[in-house]
Amino acid sequence: MKLQKVFENFENYLIENAPKIPSFHPYYEQALWEMVLNGGKRFRPKLLLSIVYANAPKLLKKSFVPALALEVLHTYSLIHDDLPSMDNANLRRGAKTLHTKYDEAGAILIGDALNTHSFYLLSTSKFKPKIKTKLIKSLSYNGGVFGMVLGQALDCHFENHTLPIEKLQIIHLNKTAKLIATSLQMGGIICSFNKQDLTLLYELGLKLGLFFQIRDDIIDATQSSIEAGKDTQNDKLKNSYVNLLGLKGARVELQNHQEQIKNQLNFFNKETKDILETLLQKYFI
Repeated sequence: MKLQKVFENFENYLIENAPKIPSFHPYYEQALWEMVLNGGKRFRPKLLLSIVYANAPKLLKKSFVPALALEVLHTYSLIHDDLPSMDNANLRRGAKTLHTKYDEAGAILIGDALNTHSFYLLSTSKFKPKIKTKLIKSLSYNGGVFGMVLGQALDCHFENHTLPIEKLQIIHLNKTAKLIATSLQMGGIICSFNKQDLTLLYELGLKLGLFFQIRDDIIDATQSSIEAGKDTQNDKLKNSYVNLLGLKGARVELQNHQEQIKNQLNFFNKETKDILETLLQKYFI
């Protein structure tokens, strides 16, 4: 089966596995899966599935559950990121944000529900207990206290305070990069990679995360909301690569990260390298 077909099958799996909730709430069940269904790049699950496809294709079907867990946790983070107390955004994935379509309390609770549901999904996956535990540990570490939430806390607190580039990098390593790194790492865990190869995957993911954050900062500064499918021009008061380095400097930094990523891919076996190069090709244009 070609990798693109795997991605299509995952998209169908995502649609079919919307939770069925017995409730008389007027919108909770619809809203719970709405932002998940609104699309996005599905980049994190694609990273996980690409690693499995290249190294243990017989495990692909089982891997849809942890891939969905990644997408669900990522979606919760977007819902909370868009809240009035954070970015106060009106548009996400080409659709109204949940707090603008419904209400703020509903959006907060939907985000909370998706966060916890991601770990429910991992706990019900069909892997051996040792693998399952490693998957839960990886996602909870990088998506929570020691990763994404820390990055969000730093990002929000230091808005309107100009930081040096080294501290900006710390923010984005936590806020963006660690969840991308755990996507690759979880694929390696499923494939029973050794400790050294898991570390290489994680380090590649951190570099990829910074690449995508710089790319996102450039998009925010140069594209309209319609082009980007989300609110843009939102980072004027934030610490961003464009604000600290200028648009030209940010583009140079983006190119430097791209070259470093290409070099890091040479440390992997041919199957993994080829799959990841194919997946990343459109983002490197």
